[in-house]
Amino acid sequence: MEPLKKHKVIHYISNAVPLFVIAANLGLLPLGSELAEGIGRLLAVVALLYVVLTLSALLSSLQDIYALSSRGRTRSIKSYVEVARGCVWALALVVAISLMFDRSPFLMLSGLGAISAVLLLVFKDTLLSMVASAQIGSNDMLRIGDWVEMPQANADGFVIDIALHTVKIQNFDKTVTTVPTYKLFSESYRNWRHMFESGGRRIKRTLRIDASSVRFLTEAEIDGLRRFALLHDYLDEKQNELDESNRELRDPAIDPVNLRRLSNIGTFRAYAMRYLQQKKGVHQDMLMMVRMMEPGSDGIPIEIYCFSDDTAWVNYEQVQGDIFDHFLSILPEMGLRLYQAPSGSDLQSAFGYPAQLSHVPEFEKFPAQDKTAASTQADAKQDLRA
Repeated sequence: MEPLKKHKVIHYISNAVPLFVIAANLGLLPLGSELAEGIGRLLAVVALLYVVLTLSALLSSLQDIYALSSRGRTRSIKSYVEVARGCVWALALVVAISLMFDRSPFLMLSGLGAISAVLLLVFKDTLLSMVASAQIGSNDMLRIGDWVEMPQANADGFVIDIALHTVKIQNFDKTVTTVPTYKLFSESYRNWRHMFESGGRRIKRTLRIDASSVRFLTEAEIDGLRRFALLHDYLDEKQNELDESNRELRDPAIDPVNLRRLSNIGTFRAYAMRYLQQKKGVHQDMLMMVRMMEPGSDGIPIEIYCFSDDTAWVNYEQVQGDIFDHFLSILPEMGLRLYQAPSGSDLQSAFGYPAQLSHVPEFEKFPAQDKTAASTQADAKQDLRA
């Protein structure tokens, strides 16, 4: 009853019924026929207005009742309600005009065919929105609460309202982008709903290794890496494989360069894969790999590809951050360096400049022969401040 009371359904009905009763009993009053007929038509039109308001309020109440259901929290019927409301008002307008001019409503409807082209042009967006709303609803393309990305509309956030003509998207900066409904049917956009439903969120990030740090491991380094619990079984297995492969090559005349050996970058890839397999927060039933991509001028890319088992943004970033914090910290243990473009401090060190030149007093930055000039500049600055 609360939605009916909110939208004043009983109020509109209570106004419509007395008008119809009065219009039906005007013949009992001592009025002229023409006057009675005119008043009757006017009362009928006003009563029809209240009937339309009643039907519109009923539709709004139905929408509110549906929104309280579990299905209504994700799928909106607002567009269908607006279409139905528009049809009711259109029919009421035709009936009201026919009542005022005492003509059959079917005669007026038949006359609309002559101006259908004009109506299609005027209501083009409305018709497109009606078709788009029907397709979006029937194909389950969009729901309230979906996270959508639409770069061409600068929209990136959650759907908060789906209406006949517009869809409102609340961006992550709390602004709201309004997108025409038909654009969500005719143009492409990304919907992240299925990612949330799958239970896993992709982690895909690259570590770029300095190519000059890639090399073979020595026997001493291999023995030192055995202290890593995640590498112990891998090193034993790999060592047996290499020994088997190199057994027939064990000849003093053969140069050691022809033997198969472990590399530090291959060992890191094996370590990273085993780390992901035991890492809490990584989805173990989804695709997981550590792969080397094509080397370039900015290093050798090692891509980490896996899925977190928590799709919430904050928790996902926490899992991703923990993984790469560990990998960045463990690289030196493998004798590897992360590639980094030269920075200002690197250039200062290369050319012999002090790294903390900015901390040297202003007077000491100048050569001995320029100290007088520096003193003059300092005095001039002091005068300007005065």
